[in-house]
Amino acid sequence: MRRTLRAVLAAGLLAAGTVVAVALGGSASADTQICEQYGSTVIQNRYVVQNNRWGTTAQQCINVTGTGFEITTQNGSNPTNGAPTAYPSIFVGCHYTNCSPGTNLPIQVSQISSATSAISYRYVSGAVYNASYDIWLDPSPKRDGVNQMEIMIWLNRQGPIQPIGSPVGTATIDGRSWEVWRGSNGANNVISYLAPSAISSANLNLLAFINDTRNRGAITNSWYLTSIQAGFEPWQGGAGLAVTNFSAAVNGGGTNPTTPPTTPPTTPPGGSGGCAVKHTASSWNTGFTTDLQITNTGSTTVNGWTLVHSLPAGQQVTSAWNATVSQSGSTLTARNVGHNATIAPGGTASFGYQGTLSGAYAAPTSFTLNGVTCTRS
Repeated sequence: MRRTLRAVLAAGLLAAGTVVAVALGGSASADTQICEQYGSTVIQNRYVVQNNRWGTTAQQCINVTGTGFEITTQNGSNPTNGAPTAYPSIFVGCHYTNCSPGTNLPIQVSQISSATSAISYRYVSGAVYNASYDIWLDPSPKRDGVNQMEIMIWLNRQGPIQPIGSPVGTATIDGRSWEVWRGSNGANNVISYLAPSAISSANLNLLAFINDTRNRGAITNSWYLTSIQAGFEPWQGGAGLAVTNFSAAVNGGGTNPTTPPTTPPTTPPGGSGGCAVKHTASSWNTGFTTDLQITNTGSTTVNGWTLVHSLPAGQQVTSAWNATVSQSGSTLTARNVGHNATIAPGGTASFGYQGTLSGAYAAPTSFTLNGVTCTRS
């Protein structure tokens, strides 16, 4: 799956520090050419530009300018029903221990007062690619490895490619209507916002996308924004594609309020349409175990799920199985793992957790799956 290969390769190679950047022209204003697989360089003493050829062994080179980059060589070619060849991009924040100079990321979502970015692209014909943002979030302030949540913003799509998962509705953000897709690639969950037509330049309110993702139950305000990236995912061809200008800024110093979605999705989040949860518990003086079974009672497949519920007072989860579980105060958030991300109509997914107990045991009273309230079964 897309990201899984990049996670394996990048974790090994970036840790080894194998970065090669060849300066051309011999002056401070000269462009920089990068052909090394995970090579990167810094521009404006603020942003990192990376080649990030993670999905092919074929050569890819980028020419880095003072304001962006251009793909000069792209020899890779991958089937359009699979992963792209690469993600050449520019970013602020941290990506596999490579952090941009002076970054204030990771930053907790609750502390973000604004997050904005401006970009200009140059497109080419005859290639299969997307032009997209990658916004990464995690329950912990990670500076290395794969984050648990990936937000993608597709500003352009060329060829028979599509985001991970399946469409789950629409959202209006920044005055534009976006088709929303949701799924998992086996390593992390993904929510994608697909523009209906190509956008060559934009000023984006990224916090609005983060808030919409939160309101769909995929993250909470206690999570951390770790990086903002923008570039291309080429499947076939792509020489000449360029980011001609990029800027991004994340400001803290305030509390990001919990707000309703910008517009209600036209179909229930997650493609669910309905869900039921069976809760079975066993307790003793100082602890308890809980088994939960989620049933998709809707008519469409759930691709990637997040189940949220409140734990009664005195309960603290210590371990879990068949899900990634985090607790913030009384709120428990459980996310699928790779093997149970998909729930077909009428199908089920099961997981459980163990915890410590203070006082009498009580069961949770309500559950939401991808933002949809579930019945008890």
